[in-house]
Amino acid sequence: MHLIDDIRYLKPLQAWRSMRALIADPEKTGEVFKIIEALKGASLARAVARLQASPAGRDLLSRKPDILPLLSDREALRALPQGSVGRSYLTFVEAQDLSADGLVAASEEVPRGQERSPEQRWLANRLRDIHDLQHIVCGYGRDELGELCLLAFMCAQTPNRGIAFIVFMGRRKLRQDAPHIDVDACVAEGRRMGEAAQWLATINWEDRLGQPLAHLRAEMGITLPDSYRNAGISRPADSRAAA
Repeated sequence: MHLIDDIRYLKPLQAWRSMRALIADPEKTGEVFKIIEALKGASLARAVARLQASPAGRDLLSRKPDILPLLSDREALRALPQGSVGRSYLTFVEAQDLSADGLVAASEEVPRGQERSPEQRWLANRLRDIHDLQHIVCGYGRDELGELCLLAFMCAQTPNRGIAFIVFMGRRKLRQDAPHIDVDACVAEGRRMGEAAQWLATINWEDRLGQPLAHLRAEMGITLPDSYRNAGISRPADSRAAA
């Protein structure tokens, strides 16, 4: 039944067109969401069912909290202790000139073909909105390798054919562009981290912004990615501060 549901909603030609556009310009974040939408199949429905199977997940689905207002309140984030999740997030987004609603705008470029339940809409938005939080928790920068490794982590946590396709193609391209880097080892490390860690979608992030980042990593079972950190990537201050 899963296969039938997936085939019904797959749009491979749209995914391929968006992939070509993304390879030509990796800053076209909207193409990432188009690929995910084109190839997602029934992945959101399965992820919601998985959330419903745990008390923490059921609580989140019943309340449907919105993290965006908290991530957009930079003065409140700045008042948090140094080394906290929220303060590290602020350092990350300010160093990269990002905003919490930047991914929202990119995701809105995508027409919604498949009808979604309220729970599926909330989870899709939640996974989008915690993307940069996952950057700082996992210790990945926004360089091309860091993004690729984080996507491998995310795909291991929440399987999605669209993300898997991006990882596959991105890995091929980066092997050619950076032959001195063991891209496969770094991507495999990200996947293993995702498999070993607690599912980050079940975290009540609203209550965790003031928590020490190191404590959250330990609780979630996340260790910093050695292969990525030793790959020779020139990491900006944002990713070093989160390390």
